[in-house]
Amino acid sequence: MQQRMATANNIRQRLQATTNIVVSGQTIRNRLHNFGLRARRPVRGTTLTANHRAARRAWCTQHVRWQRQQWARVLFTDEFRFCLEPADGRIRVWRRRGKRFAEGAVLERQCFGGGSVMVWGGISTRLRTPLYHVVGNLTGVRYQNEILQPLVVPALQAIGPCAILQDDNAPPHRSAAVNTFIQQARVNRMLWPANSPDLNPIEHMWDELCRRVQQHHPPPANLGQLLQWLQQEWNGVPRSFLCNLIHSMRQRCVECLAHNGGHTRY
Repeated sequence: MQQRMATANNIRQRLQATTNIVVSGQTIRNRLHNFGLRARRPVRGTTLTANHRAARRAWCTQHVRWQRQQWARVLFTDEFRFCLEPADGRIRVWRRRGKRFAEGAVLERQCFGGGSVMVWGGISTRLRTPLYHVVGNLTGVRYQNEILQPLVVPALQAIGPCAILQDDNAPPHRSAAVNTFIQQARVNRMLWPANSPDLNPIEHMWDELCRRVQQHHPPPANLGQLLQWLQQEWNGVPRSFLCNLIHSMRQRCVECLAHNGGHTRY
């Protein structure tokens, strides 16, 4: 079906303009329902151009036959920003009909979300790095001095002589200073296809942290408490959870190839 985001009225107007047939929007909806089509919320995904899809296909073709022992050598890393008051639609409230504004039924929020905390972390089947608090803007120099040298290099050494660093193509990660350091430190870095967060298992680690922090009642009162809980929950995630995430890499590649380099359910 072409243009799946068109409304019933859009389709009705287009039909009338091209065929001069007048039908109601409800008739359009009924016909769509007969074909099993319902209006649902679209899944959000990153923009994928033809070049992005080709790069994803090439990467997955190269790695789809990797065994678990090979994936175990990879340190998956990324940054993520957690808001003090996330608006993810998961929060629900028990109330009676017509009591939307009853005491305790209103979710009070600060203006502009109350601020946020940016963190960096890395995971593998064998270890996890400390969850590092990134204060301010992350530049290439800061990425080298605050993350690569003190956190990534020791983690790769702990994984073993064939360890591989995975990081995405964010500008700080690919700066000239960082590339020089990577070569001098003899870090084995994995080439990564652009716009491919669904191929990085650490993204599900961030989702798990969000769920764990939201289970705290009352919610964090300030950014300091949010950071404290994030670091606490980061260390509390069982190692088996990390292993399951990284063991999903082959299936991620399979699904990406099945979708011709397009979006996956991950």
